[in-house]
Amino acid sequence: IISAVIARVRETNEGAIPALAVSDTLKRGKAGVIEETLSRDGLYRAQTPQGFPYPLILAAHEKSADHALTDDAAVAEAAGLKVHLVPGDEENIKLTTAQDFTRAQRMFMRDTTTRTGMGYDVHRFQAGDHLWLAGVKIPHGFGLKGHSDADAGLHAITDALLGAIGAGDIGDHFPPSDAQWENASSDIFLKHAAGLVAEAGGKIENIDLTIICETPKIAPHRAAMKARVAEILAISQERVSIKATTTEQLGFTGRREGIAAQAVATVTMCGDER
Repeated sequence: IISAVIARVRETNEGAIPALAVSDTLKRGKAGVIEETLSRDGLYRAQTPQGFPYPLILAAHEKSADHALTDDAAVAEAAGLKVHLVPGDEENIKLTTAQDFTRAQRMFMRDTTTRTGMGYDVHRFQAGDHLWLAGVKIPHGFGLKGHSDADAGLHAITDALLGAIGAGDIGDHFPPSDAQWENASSDIFLKHAAGLVAEAGGKIENIDLTIICETPKIAPHRAAMKARVAEILAISQERVSIKATTTEQLGFTGRREGIAAQAVATVTMCGDER
């Protein structure tokens, strides 16, 4: 539409606007009662953007005293300038009223889909004096055993994001057999997954992480974990949920042999027709 307007202005050295022929039956009314039906022949709905040779439209505005004129084309017409019509588009709406914004939002949402991915990770305790969990270093009587820093929380979120876009799992992208990932910080993995989401046209809407363990206590570190995950993913903290639970002393976490984490990621994909 923009190109068509510019081309007509250059071709004619006159004005041009996009417009749509009126297809509705038009009524003139007063006090809520129809007075007459109007002919729609030759009637058009004006759209934007509107184009003009700059000196001409500037001069038209400078000498216009009619403040009731509603668009540049009306100003040009009042100044005696010729304005041409080029085809408009029904989706080329002006944002003026609250209803216009609602309509525009529906148009954008029409071209998006919502995807959900799930991730789960487990690491056993080993000798140590700290562990990494959801991107936060926590002093503890044991560490976590793993090829990288064994951050079960970030690993679960990474797999959830990869699952949402169908991109395999963390082991596909960072194989444990590859020595370069030994003792690696798990924020590398999570940033990589977030980058793949963005490349696929996705937006991270929500992360919900549940940490399952008897020890350490998660509550004192929850705020820091939430902030760190949000920082790594470049999203607001309101989009990150960190929860913790126990297994009532059942299973390997109940016996304090290790930590488990599960995550759910919600992603919207723009223009996703699959």
